[in-house]
Amino acid sequence: MSIETVFEDEYLKIVNKPSKMLTIPARGKKKDLTSILNANLKKEGFTFRLHPCHRLDYSTSGLIIYAKGKSIQKKMMRLFKENKVEKSYIAFVHGKVFPIRGKIDVPIENKTAITYYSLIEQRKEFAILKVNPFTGRKNQIRIHFKRIGNPIVGEDRFAFRKDFHIKAKRLCLHAEGLKFIHPITQRYIKIKSHLPLDMQIFLEKHPE
Repeated sequence: MSIETVFEDEYLKIVNKPSKMLTIPARGKKKDLTSILNANLKKEGFTFRLHPCHRLDYSTSGLIIYAKGKSIQKKMMRLFKENKVEKSYIAFVHGKVFPIRGKIDVPIENKTAITYYSLIEQRKEFAILKVNPFTGRKNQIRIHFKRIGNPIVGEDRFAFRKDFHIKAKRLCLHAEGLKFIHPITQRYIKIKSHLPLDMQIFLEKHPE
């Protein structure tokens, strides 16, 4: 399977994960992104392995950073732990969003969880948002927007599809941006991913 590489150097590789694909192996589940990437490397004759520095859940598409070696992975994961990686997402959420920019500060499993958002465009039945999670709790964005009454379009875990007129074949959440200081070269890295085709088609089908 061909996976798009968005950035690569001697130490890191940043790729675009498709929706409906796991980041790491799970028992009894379909093939995951990490296994696919490492299988591709082996076929090409490379001896090193790629190690994920963070995860996206099965339904979310977008940018994932891989390290070329365990020591680099540890350095990159430390940046995530210290909130030194700025992440941005594009989300389509049900309903009208007000205020048009805000902060969601709702704990998840008794741990601090903070998400910032701003409105890009309000359409009739859904809104297009830019979302910046400050913390990185599991399913944070999905849980937070459900809590404020604007679940993500295509949500099937934290909301019932039948409750909404507008439908989508996938969760409309895409990890579109990363900003951080490279842990080895100390370069400022700014990466942006295009909106995936299936989300573009959804917008074309719902222009108002």
